[in-house]
Amino acid sequence: MKTQIFTLKTERQGYYDITRTVREAVRESGIQSGIAVVFCPHTTGAITINENADPDVKHDLTLGLDAAFPDRAAFRHAEGNSDAHLKCSTVGASETILIEDGKLLLGIWQGLYFCEFDGPRTRKYFVKIMEDRG
Repeated sequence: MKTQIFTLKTERQGYYDITRTVREAVRESGIQSGIAVVFCPHTTGAITINENADPDVKHDLTLGLDAAFPDRAAFRHAEGNSDAHLKCSTVGASETILIEDGKLLLGIWQGLYFCEFDGPRTRKYFVKIMEDRG
């Protein structure tokens, strides 16, 4: 299946639930068994799977990553966003999700998130759905 490209507008920092969009892409693909790969092509954005039931989790993720990777005067990167690069490398650029019976195999509390660490921006993310032919 062809790689799909999605866009979203972000704020300075935040977690954007993209679960519904990826579920819809899987449904439209007609694939019953396979994998979906969700990929972020940005060096200050990421993709993660985390809890989607309690909105405070997004707040706590921001608080925790800001504490772990504060902006520091000693950073040398000219753009001044080294903390965003560190967060991105830690969280990761992609997630792979199993598909069975035409549905993403996510846990009951899990959702897919685009993570913005250096906005506001107009961001892209890619979704590739592949069928299990075994």
